[in-house]
This record gives sequence, C-alpha cells and structure tokens, in this order.
Amino acid sequence: MRLIAKKRVEEVSKEPVLPREGQVICVVEEIIGADHARVRCVDGMTRVCRIPGKFRRRVWLSEGDVVLVTPWDFQPSKGDIEHRYSKEELRKLIANNVIPKEFLESMGVI
Repeated sequence: MRLIAKKRVEEVSKEPVLPREGQVICVVEEIIGADHARVRCVDGMTRVCRIPGKFRRRVWLSEGDVVLVTPWDFQPSKGDIEHRYSKEELRKLIANNVIPKEFLESMGVI
C-alpha cells in the first residue's frame, strides 16, 4: 500500500472588482422573483435590478449580499447586477475605502 501526500491547495488572493465609472456598489434587500432583485445602493437610491443568466446558473444571490450594479442609462431606477462580492473582497474594499463601513453596518451586512 502506497501513501500519497495530498497537496495543500492555497487560495489565490485575488483583487476585488472595483466599480468603474457608471457602476455602483449595492446591498440586496429582497429577491423579487422573475430574475429580479431590489437593491439599496451607496448613492442612496433603491433600484430593481435584473439578475443576468450567467448568475442564475452559477452564483446564488440572497438578501444581504453585496453586489456591483450598472444602472441603466434610460431608466436610472433599474440596472443589471454585474458581480457579487465575497467576504474577503468586502474586507479589502473597506480597507481601501472604496465602500463606507457605515453603509454596510446600517444595512446589517457586517
């Protein structure tokens, strides 16, 4: 019987996706259904956002998740969800002052 040492898989520390011009960081308030979610954004607006097909199959969204949203040009109260941040990415965004910690505390995320 031969013993084979298992390799330790170390997580690669990747940099979080930063919001580009026209994008805003939001917290999911409610999953409405029909692939839509209501989100509260850092800029103070509440938007109804579409969950794209690539998320429906691979990434599960739930209330309290922090997401990156691209608002629609022709209807600013709506938008598309582009990315869901992990807890590690959130820590890095807070450390780099991209997201105000008070906003996440008021939404009950932290």
